[in-house]
Amino acid sequence: MKGDDIKQVIIVRADLEMSKGKLGAQIAHGSVSSYLAVSSRDKEIAKEWLDSGQKKIVLKVPDEESLLKLFKAYQFKKIPCSLINDAGLTQLPPGTTTVLGVGPWKSDEIDQFSKGLKLL
Repeated sequence: MKGDDIKQVIIVRADLEMSKGKLGAQIAHGSVSSYLAVSSRDKEIAKEWLDSGQKKIVLKVPDEESLLKLFKAYQFKKIPCSLINDAGLTQLPPGTTTVLGVGPWKSDEIDQFSKGLKLL
């Protein structure tokens, strides 16, 4: 598998009013958590992604319902992903679902559900 065929997608809720710093932290949580899910399942894909530049795309959805639908769809297809819930120590109430990290995984499989989403 070529590195070009592997990517990670981080999907952010657009309805939350997070500062740029908070948004960056949540995206980072999603990226790391999702990567760890992949590395425990398929070390070859994880290594290929690391070695090929760690391609990431950050997309947005309008609300929590949309994010949870995507999470369930990726889980159903057995594509490694990680849902992030904020601890609530700063700007958001505890347990607020903020982002979904997907992959790194095969781009065509990730795109099944994310191809219609807009960039953040």
